[in-house]
Amino acid sequence: MPDSSQAERKDAERLVNAVNEVLAAPTSYRDTSLLPAVGNATPVPQPGRPPMSQKATNASMVMLAAGAASLPIGGSTALVLYTLGHVDPAALAIGAAAPVALVLAIGALIRAASRGVQGIGAEHHHHYNGPVHQEHSTVNTQTRGLIAKTINKQ
Repeated sequence: MPDSSQAERKDAERLVNAVNEVLAAPTSYRDTSLLPAVGNATPVPQPGRPPMSQKATNASMVMLAAGAASLPIGGSTALVLYTLGHVDPAALAIGAAAPVALVLAIGALIRAASRGVQGIGAEHHHHYNGPVHQEHSTVNTQTRGLIAKTINKQ
């Protein structure tokens, strides 16, 4: 038995020495010498985005955001088209005509509003034949009370 314990002890010592030897070896090295400011080495492409101006960076971020924002719109459009593929042609025609009718209604509203705005402050010319009497008066209106009572004063 003494031989096996001595063999085990030698194996244990060899294992401890091997571990100490591995732990004693340096695992990293930092070269602290200064690098030359200008050299003849070719540039190495770096990971990540390529270098660009601030304007180009901003534009690329806007494009990425717009691309991400278009995903829900595209998905909802695909869902609507898929759903409309299962309906009868009359419902499909109504679904296709509704946005057009909405655009036409908004256009008519804008045209009517622009015609009304053009009339504000317009100069009017009246031509009369014969004697004319013009009266200019200002009316002050007050409305008071729970049940509205309007009082006009000249």
